Amino acid sequence: MDPVVIVTLVAALVVVFLFAATVRIVPQARRYNIERFGRYRRTLQPGLNFVLPVADRVNTKLDVREQVYSSDPRPVITEDNLVVNIDTVLYYQITDPRAAAYEVADYLQAIDQLTVTTLRNVIGSMDLEETLTSREEINSRLRAVLDDATGKWGIRVNRVEIKAIDPPATIKEAMEKQMRAERDKRAAILHAEGERQAKILTAEGTRQKDILEAQGAQQAMILRADGEAKAVELVFQAVHRNNADPKVLAYKYLETLPHLASSDNNTFWVIPGELTEAVRTVTSAFGDQSTAGRPQPAQAEEAADADTPRDGRVPELDAGSAVSLDAATAADEAGKQAAAAVSDAKAEAEAAMSPQVPRRGQTSGD
Repeated sequence: MDPVVIVTLVAALVVVFLFAATVRIVPQARRYNIERFGRYRRTLQPGLNFVLPVADRVNTKLDVREQVYSSDPRPVITEDNLVVNIDTVLYYQITDPRAAAYEVADYLQAIDQLTVTTLRNVIGSMDLEETLTSREEINSRLRAVLDDATGKWGIRVNRVEIKAIDPPATIKEAMEKQMRAERDKRAAILHAEGERQAKILTAEGTRQKDILEAQGAQQAMILRADGEAKAVELVFQAVHRNNADPKVLAYKYLETLPHLASSDNNTFWVIPGELTEAVRTVTSAFGDQSTAGRPQPAQAEEAADADTPRDGRVPELDAGSAVSLDAATAADEAGKQAAAAVSDAKAEAEAAMSPQVPRRGQTSGD
C-alpha cells in the first residue's frame, strides 16, 4: 500500500477522533461539569457544546429535574418515651450543579442524615397523640431546616412529607380499643338521642291528637247546642205565635208524662204533685163548656190543698187504694194511670172537636 494513502487515513482518523472529543451534546434538563486538567472549568448547558480534547473532561452529569427520595423507616422517641418508626418522602431539585458536585460528597446521604436528626429533634418535643395529629407542623419544620442547610449545596428542598408513623404493637392495640370505645359511646349517644326524639315526636303527636279531638268535640257540642237552641226558639215562637192557653200546655204536660217511665233502668220515680191539677185542668177544659165553668179561685185553692199532702209525700194515685206498693209497682201503676189519663184527655179532645158525638159527662137530654 502506498505510504501516502496510509498517512492520509491516519490523519483522517485523528481528525475524526479530535472532532468527537471536541463536541459534547447535552440532553435537556441535564448539566455536565467540565474539568480542565483536573480543575473545574464550566458547566455545559443543554445542546451542542465544544471542549478541548484531551484537556477537558466531563466530571459529573447531573439531572436538574425535581426528584423524589424516600428514606427507610427510622426509630424516633417521642416526648412520652414511645418509640415510633417514621419514614419520610423528600422532593428536591438541583439548582447549582457545581455546588452539588463539589460542596458535598453525597448530597442524598447528607439530606437523609439531616432529615433523621431534624425529625428526632422535632418529634422529641411532642407526645404520640400530638405526633399523629401534627403532620403539617412537622413537615413545615423539616422543610425549613433542610432548605436552610441544603442551600449551600446547590439543592432546593421543595417538599417534605411524612409517609408513615408506625407506633408499637401494644400502642396500636390500645388505640384500637380506645377508638372502639369512642365509637360505642357515639353509637349509644346517637341511639339515646334517637329515642328521645321519637318520644318527643310521639308526645307531640298525642298532644295534637288530643287537642284536635277536644276541638272537634267542642265544635260538635256547640253545633248541637245551637241546634237545640234554635229548635227551642222555634217551638217557643210557634207557641207564642198561636197564643197557646193553659189547656194546651196541660195537654202537652200529660202527653210527656208517660215518657218518664219508658226507660228500663228506672226503678223508682216520683210523680209530680201537679199531676192531679193537670188532669183536672184538661178535664175541665174538654168537659161541658156550657155547664162547666171555670173553678173559682177559692175552690181551686181548696182542691189544691186537698190534693197536696201535708207531710210532703207523693200523692196516692187512687183515693180508694189503701195498699202500699213497692217502688217498682208504684212506678208501673203511676205510668199506667198517667197513660190512662192521657188517653181520656185525648178522647175528650176528639169528642170536643166532633159536635155530633155526645161528650163525656153529658146526657142526651143536654
